[in-house]
Amino acid sequence: MKNRITKIALYLVTLLIVSCNITKRVPNGKRLLSESDILVNNKISKDEEAYYQLYQKRNSSILGYKLRLNLYNLATPKKDSLYEAWLTKNPKTHQFLTSFLSDKQVNRLGKSFVVSGMGNFLRGIGEPPVILDSTSTKKSLKRLESFYFNKGYFDVKNHFVVDTSKAKQAFLKYYIELGNPYSVDSLYSKIDSPVLDSLYQKGLKQTVLKTNKQYSTEDLNYERTRITSHFRNNGAYLFQSNYITYDIDTIGKKYKTSVGTLIKNFNYYENDTLKQAPFKLYKINRVNIYTDHSNNKTENFIIKDSTQYSDFYLYSQKKLKYRPKSITDAIFITKGSMFSDENTSLTSRYLSNLRVFNYPTIIYKPDPKDSNGLISEIYLVPRKKYTLNTSADFTHSNIQDFGISGNSSVSIRNVFNGTETFEIGLRGTIATSKQLANPDNRFFNISEIGIDAKLNFPRIFFPIKTNKIIPKSMIPSTTLSVGFAKQTNIGLDKQNLTSSFSYNWKPSSKTTAKFDLFNIQFVKNLNIGNYFNIYKSSYTTLNNLALAYNANTNYFYTNPDTNLPELIIEDGVGGFIYDALVQPNNLGNPFISLEDYKTVLSILERYNRLTEDNLIFASTFSYNRTTQENTGDKNFHSYKFKVESAGNFLALIARMSKQLKTQEGAGTFFEVQYSQYVKGEFEFIKHWDLFGKNVLATRMFAGMAIPYGNSKTVPFSRSYFSGGSNDNRAWQPYSLGPGSSGSIFDFNEANMKIALNAELRFPMFGKFNGAIFADAGNIWNFLDATTEKSFLFKGINSLDEFALGTGFGLRYDQGLFVVRADLGFKTYNPALEVNHRWFKQINLNESVINIGINYPF
Repeated sequence: MKNRITKIALYLVTLLIVSCNITKRVPNGKRLLSESDILVNNKISKDEEAYYQLYQKRNSSILGYKLRLNLYNLATPKKDSLYEAWLTKNPKTHQFLTSFLSDKQVNRLGKSFVVSGMGNFLRGIGEPPVILDSTSTKKSLKRLESFYFNKGYFDVKNHFVVDTSKAKQAFLKYYIELGNPYSVDSLYSKIDSPVLDSLYQKGLKQTVLKTNKQYSTEDLNYERTRITSHFRNNGAYLFQSNYITYDIDTIGKKYKTSVGTLIKNFNYYENDTLKQAPFKLYKINRVNIYTDHSNNKTENFIIKDSTQYSDFYLYSQKKLKYRPKSITDAIFITKGSMFSDENTSLTSRYLSNLRVFNYPTIIYKPDPKDSNGLISEIYLVPRKKYTLNTSADFTHSNIQDFGISGNSSVSIRNVFNGTETFEIGLRGTIATSKQLANPDNRFFNISEIGIDAKLNFPRIFFPIKTNKIIPKSMIPSTTLSVGFAKQTNIGLDKQNLTSSFSYNWKPSSKTTAKFDLFNIQFVKNLNIGNYFNIYKSSYTTLNNLALAYNANTNYFYTNPDTNLPELIIEDGVGGFIYDALVQPNNLGNPFISLEDYKTVLSILERYNRLTEDNLIFASTFSYNRTTQENTGDKNFHSYKFKVESAGNFLALIARMSKQLKTQEGAGTFFEVQYSQYVKGEFEFIKHWDLFGKNVLATRMFAGMAIPYGNSKTVPFSRSYFSGGSNDNRAWQPYSLGPGSSGSIFDFNEANMKIALNAELRFPMFGKFNGAIFADAGNIWNFLDATTEKSFLFKGINSLDEFALGTGFGLRYDQGLFVVRADLGFKTYNPALEVNHRWFKQINLNESVINIGINYPF
């Protein structure tokens, strides 16, 4: 079946490529703009910014193939007109249709999907041919001249040539001769207002205008923005960027120019007469805060309650519901300070971050008592005190055949009248699984219920003041959270209790930091006997070995579905493991091979690992930084690192209290062995904005968690796995590694991971984009209790165990989110024999489809 689908797909693609004539829809006497190249000094330019200057751009292509143009050409033009002509030629058919449809409905059929739908669809996702237009070509040449002029090439010579050697096609070339660039010979300034001239001189160290540097209009624009920001952050309330002009003088100079910065006085009207006056610097004389504004209009605010707190005046239309300090802590506009755009922006960000108010309105009014003073008025629109959120999802996994999960949460704002927020939520899942024991024969034999609560304080909640370390300009907050979940008939029927106490702050607008003072996770397994019903591959391996080695017949039962003997869960499984590892003479075939012995031992180790109860008491610090300006920025990089340490505090308490230990000598709390490890992670992401809206996205990730002291292994929840929609997309989640082991378990994990990803993203048609990707990496065990060589990281020798997956994907960009599907192929599989690792699994039968939301990195 899959081979047939492959053949059909290849046939359709071949038909599309062969049958389409790119000039099919080009009118007679016109020419398709097939190419438009820019040649700078007789060399083809790769500068994408230069191509943006062109009024006419050739039809888009994917790796050189004009897919959208060919799709457009496939559509039959004027299908409705052909339909009308067909009705005219076939009067009996027309009469038959009108016998049960009205004339209006029959005419509408011509525009329906049945008749015109496919054509309209193809035209919609396709792209009409770009027809050469001489007027646009001349305008493009003028714009190119201006583009290079702004880069300092004042003597540009240019022309264009159109090649019409192919029928109905035009190949356009723009020839640009740049000449020598001009450089800045001297700089000077002329500023009429003394206070601005003084500010300008103080900020000269930050200027980007330098002598002997090539002239650039971009530098002038940047300098205009810098000067405006500098002035307005130091009291120049009335100043605007259009007051800055430049004098560019090249007279009598060869390839040199002088640049003068000119700033005139303030313009204003008095009795319809335009006048000028020097700029003044303004300071803040008063700050008024309206705490319960109800609309965008700032007038008609009826005050019923008011208070003064530390030079701030707070007003309310009802009773004041907030402690004054909780609001004034978010205000950076203070009495006596100079007017500042930066303080205005910080105030808006902080107030919005409280999640108690909508985005604030901040206005300034001249103080009638002081010609150099301003009154700041801040209008706050409270959000609803209570908000209910609900959601539901349908799920499928290797445990659940079908599941329905949902959650409901209530957000309560201003809980203690200090702009705190409190959230409490209930979540639950019901699902069905054929793999699990189901004596009652219920359809939904899996259930999970959980409750979560989170309290957020918009400040650092600490006994000692931290303003000098983390000032309020970093918008700090403190979060206390607690959660409990109970699973029934899923996995090992776990009870999971979590709690954390976290500090969050933003050192800059593009940087975030988080410190978990403590992060606690307590896991208790209630149904260990269900293990081999969940981890079927381990069970199947043991069952086959038990049959091969003639295990005790009392360990088996006859499966009524297959009428074959199978190990009894859990007595039969446990009996065979004991015989294989301790008493092989109890087996009918006692000469167990070393390889099979290791297999049984590995399964037992994994069983012990996944059924153990966990107590994790960790402290974590994470730091993220990005250079991305906004969501539309396609040329940026970001990095984040995380350090986590667990168990040290509990180890100290255990030693002080002489805590009881397990038989192996490990410390315990509540009869559960606590975990002790140190963990570090680093991730770097880089995006390049390439030519023609193509983006190259890359990612590097490295992480390691080393157990020590009270632990020999890292808890499952803190370990790493490989594969899946956000990792190596040629493998399913948990199905790659560790090392060259071949993923012998259902859920393969380890304590070390390296991942490298690259993806070329390109537009296709409409909201659809495509991607070609390559994912490399693996997981390994390192410095833990694992002894199996194929699992272990062995330094540089383990580089040949990097798995490589390649493939392509389709993305649908909805705007708010992206839905993607990726088809991955195992290009290099380290689990295979050394001579068979490359390209042996490049086929649809062994490919993997991963569905995801938004981009993987």
